[in-house]
Amino acid sequence: MAEKFDAIVVGAGPSGNAAAYTLAKAGLKVLQIERGEYPGSKNVQGAILYSQALEQIIPDFRDDAPLERHIIEQRMWLLDDHSFVGTHYRSDDYNKPPYNRYTIIRAQFDKWFSSKVREAGALLICETTVEHLLMDGDKVIGVHCDRMGGDVFADVVILADGVNSTLARKAGFHGELSSKNVALAVKEILFMPEETIQARFNINEEEGVVIEMMGSVTEGMVGTGFLYTNKDSLTIGVGCMLGDFKSNPNKTTPYALLEKLKRHPSIAPLIEGGEMKEYCAHLIPEGGFNAVPKIFGDGWMIVGDSGGFVNAAHREGSNLAMTTGRLAAETVIAARAAGKAMSAKTLKAYKDALDDSFVMKDLKKYRHLPDVLETSPQFFTTYPGLVNRAAKTMFTVDGIDKMTKQREITGSFKAARKLTGLVGDAFKLWRATR
Repeated sequence: MAEKFDAIVVGAGPSGNAAAYTLAKAGLKVLQIERGEYPGSKNVQGAILYSQALEQIIPDFRDDAPLERHIIEQRMWLLDDHSFVGTHYRSDDYNKPPYNRYTIIRAQFDKWFSSKVREAGALLICETTVEHLLMDGDKVIGVHCDRMGGDVFADVVILADGVNSTLARKAGFHGELSSKNVALAVKEILFMPEETIQARFNINEEEGVVIEMMGSVTEGMVGTGFLYTNKDSLTIGVGCMLGDFKSNPNKTTPYALLEKLKRHPSIAPLIEGGEMKEYCAHLIPEGGFNAVPKIFGDGWMIVGDSGGFVNAAHREGSNLAMTTGRLAAETVIAARAAGKAMSAKTLKAYKDALDDSFVMKDLKKYRHLPDVLETSPQFFTTYPGLVNRAAKTMFTVDGIDKMTKQREITGSFKAARKLTGLVGDAFKLWRATR
């Protein structure tokens, strides 16, 4: 391991695999280091794959990638304890190849993606932890692993080791992650026959549905619930900001929230009879634009969750991860072709490419949203209840005229938030999403 590589990629998730594959495909000598037993061994959960980002890396990925179902319907639910008000978008356009989104099982998908990395020529070493970066002054020149003779050298190191990585912090590239910028999510995979899933969600073979939920399920904490259809299983989960879990006066646990979600009268019939075989918890960086650290320097770049690249407003992560990994790799490839050293000046091209991509444009668009949600618990408590009660009032036929019902609904909103509060909340949301 004392030999020198053109690039070292730390981590074998979507961002790390995207970087390693792109580099190796271009003929560079690449070492990828993964601390798990194999790529994907730490990721049993289901997830959403956004195909456009992967198409730019492996155009024919659909030929053999382990995909579960392509998504034809998106549901958004606002829940109180007994009901929900929601919107559905279902389109037959999403039922025509090439499909736009898929559900996947990360353990299978990461393992497949890693096989493509190795086919491209990269060297993968698993069950190995990078303990710290090797430095020559301010320049990264390699990594030190927990193996005998564990110093490995490279022209550039790409950090793709996840939200709870300590490598960048140890090197002084950024400080401790703030609990207000990280969500803790818990998931279960519930197995049931394919025919049952298709009947309950009104879908055919290979078609899928995604349900995203907010409201009383998070007990006033900033967070969401979700339900995905896989081939013969459902992925169900809930996540809230870590800071909210720490400060919650009821000391509510993530698992308790998940159990509450599963008991909701609108969810329980969908998952009835499902056999839970897999459970996991993981951290998600949701601080957004303002929480993205410095992502490049002399001899190093940061990609994926390590850089906080998650669009929490739209629940997008894998596409940002793969895009950042690809753009980092393309920066290295272009620098080598031009005969440039991997200096901070050279690698700034990575940030420039990101700033010009949908990744940073979308994060910048929602840059105020995390702070708005953190300081506005009413969006997760008061409003879900008001909206659901308003729907019940209007849809209940009881001899009361509709104008009276309308005045009752208007009065309930004013009583709960007052007119100034309603206007202020509307302005907050407008400013956070404009």
